[in-house]
Amino acid sequence: MTPGKPAPISRRDRPAKPALSRDAIVRAALRILREEGLDRVTMRRLAQELDTGAASLYVYVGNTAELRALMLDELLAGLDLTPVTAPGDWRDRLIAVLNSYGAALFAYPGLARSALVTRPSGPGYLRLVDGVLALLGTEVPADRAAWAVDLLLHFATSTAAEQSTREGSAEAADEDDALTAAVLAASPSTHPHVAALGPELFTGTGEARMTWAFHVLINGILQTPRPAA
Repeated sequence: MTPGKPAPISRRDRPAKPALSRDAIVRAALRILREEGLDRVTMRRLAQELDTGAASLYVYVGNTAELRALMLDELLAGLDLTPVTAPGDWRDRLIAVLNSYGAALFAYPGLARSALVTRPSGPGYLRLVDGVLALLGTEVPADRAAWAVDLLLHFATSTAAEQSTREGSAEAADEDDALTAAVLAASPSTHPHVAALGPELFTGTGEARMTWAFHVLINGILQTPRPAA
């Protein structure tokens, strides 16, 4: 053996790498998302995390868009859907499910924004849609329920994307302060309606406004038939 040269290590002594799978890739992607943010969830970063080559990942995941859809579906698989079969008013139970969905997205701002254009199709998403349809079916005609599920989920998604993004923005607080000052200083002669309702425009918590908005949508769905074909 050459002096100063490290002894070779037998392959038998090396710990075996975990087997690659789609589930393992998605779990690793969610781990990176939680710790480093969505921008860092790349094939190269995933390959590093899983101790493999980036090309190996494409055997299981076609592209970044598919990966994000799989990540979103994994997140949806953990939603609490017990309100679907719980006792109580169906509207309150439906809003509880929608709030649970919004809260799950709110925890991951990057994924919430991605959810606006990502179309998941896995078991987590189908479970959510089925639960929402089950609750709508209590009172809403089937044809309206089929359209309503998209409307309700889109509103929850866009709200979570907007609020979670602003929550982490250093500029958001300054923007809110500037808006508040502008509204409260509005002149009755030039902006009479803004001046009259100025303070009222900022009342209510985010949760209260969200619940009210869902009731508005649900009431509209109940009263508005689909247009004729």
